[in-house]
Amino acid sequence: MSDVQSPTVRRRRLGMELRRLREASGLMIEDVAKHLECSMSRVSRIETGKSVARIRDVRDMLDLYKVGDEAQREQLLTLAKDAQQRGWWTEYESVLSAGLDTYVGLEASAASLRTFQTHLVPGLLQTEEYARALIKVGRPTESPANIDRMISLRQRRQAMLADAGTLELWAVLDEAVLRRPIGGVTVMRAQLARLLEADELPSVTIQVLPFARGAHPGLGGAFTIIGFPDPTDLDVVYVDSPAGNIFLEKDRDVRRHTTWFDHLRAAALPPDESTDFIAAIADEFKKTSPYPRG
Repeated sequence: MSDVQSPTVRRRRLGMELRRLREASGLMIEDVAKHLECSMSRVSRIETGKSVARIRDVRDMLDLYKVGDEAQREQLLTLAKDAQQRGWWTEYESVLSAGLDTYVGLEASAASLRTFQTHLVPGLLQTEEYARALIKVGRPTESPANIDRMISLRQRRQAMLADAGTLELWAVLDEAVLRRPIGGVTVMRAQLARLLEADELPSVTIQVLPFARGAHPGLGGAFTIIGFPDPTDLDVVYVDSPAGNIFLEKDRDVRRHTTWFDHLRAAALPPDESTDFIAAIADEFKKTSPYPRG
């Protein structure tokens, strides 16, 4: 079940407030680093929610920013304590790649996910066999035990979709996602069947963007917009690239990707036609032999 108050979101909320207080005080990150006797990068990571802030550091920051309101101080110090808790996904930290722990933490607190995918089925909709095939290709030297743990992590994430009202997922899939036989024909048939099943959930909407639509705003690559139940927690755009995981939080970046998603949603087939499209491709796979011709 989604945890609205996950430590990842608490760290992000605390960091945003500390940055606001610093800027209101007219101080630079360098000034804070000198006061705390730490690196500028550490202060930056605290403000972006990427590092856990020590209670002592938060107290020193509040002193530096001349925050005298006891209620405000207590609220922020309590938030800092809560942000030090460990989320359920830390059980899998041995198999979480860099940046993915942050994504899973944000996802665990999300109210909505709007995702555009160019090549792969979104993780929350993947079957075990499809996910296993992806992991084996992407991490060929991974041990069977670690692969099992990665699959277990993915399945725990997927449980959020089964909790009515917990998370809404809107996925726009490029036609290539449906036609690439990840894991082979048999695995792909089952994966397409899983998409059709998921599409029946009231919290899931799936649209297909056919090749025939031509050029579109998503040609730059896949992305996901993460929305939260608390309006004070601003949306985050997640981009997974070969160079690493990128989180975009600036208003202009979020607005740009939101506009792109709206255009992609408008260009894609309506949900009912998308269901028919997926079913038609599934039928094509049924007519395809699962054995390679040689």
